[in-house]
Amino acid sequence: MSSALPTRPGPIGVFDSGYGGLTILSEIRKALPEYDYIYLGDNARTPYGTRSFDIVYEFTLQAVRRLFELGCHLVILACNTASAKALRSIQMRDLPKLDPARRVLGVIRPTVECVGSLTHTRHIGVLGTAGTIKSQSYVMEVRKLFPDINVVGQACPMWVPLVEYNEARESGADYFVQKYINALLKQDAQIDTVILGCTHYPLLLPKIKKYIPADITIISQGELVAQSLKDYLLRHPEMDTLCTRGALCTYYTTEAEEKFAESASTFLNHSIEVRHIDLNG
Repeated sequence: MSSALPTRPGPIGVFDSGYGGLTILSEIRKALPEYDYIYLGDNARTPYGTRSFDIVYEFTLQAVRRLFELGCHLVILACNTASAKALRSIQMRDLPKLDPARRVLGVIRPTVECVGSLTHTRHIGVLGTAGTIKSQSYVMEVRKLFPDINVVGQACPMWVPLVEYNEARESGADYFVQKYINALLKQDAQIDTVILGCTHYPLLLPKIKKYIPADITIISQGELVAQSLKDYLLRHPEMDTLCTRGALCTYYTTEAEEKFAESASTFLNHSIEVRHIDLNG
């Protein structure tokens, strides 16, 4: 496999199970506008949040392979579920066989790294998909870096559908936003910092702010991941030289191109051209 992969410089790959990763991509492009990017959304098989570890790993590996084939040397899993359920296996088990020089990075660690300086009570909450919460990935990452911090998680199964069906601004969304926030805060009254552990959730931010007390810090991932990538490329010039710079972004979806383009405009606030891609072949 590795001998068949292109070795010339290529774009940075950004993968998500659907549209949420576009919030990460937008922030990355703000921080690093000169680079080329490929965004791949596995919209035909979304959501990943309710799927098993094995299936998420299989689907994510298919996407990573395809992005490598498209010339990417660096791939960002802009998806909390994929980062939680597949990243470590791909890094440890698959990269050595596919190409030891290539890299796959996730969104969980960059998010966790800032927590220590933000929480004063040392009690934080995580709002995420069922898969991310069940994986305990945030709990484990926080424990590694900040053993004194207590973490509780709350699954928000209705939030991704609200965003993907363009209901995030509607009054009907308030019930579900308030419901999950109340459930989180009921678990631990000392929480002073809340991580939005899903890339869809920034589109619900106006309503999230409405129901989370003003003295609680809300951590949204986009800027943190973008800054982490910028730092990573500065620390790894050998990878930086393998990333092309033409300020271009190509979009792929496993779903219908028209549907993706229409929904993506909700996340990006501008129109895009999209190509269809098959991950099973």
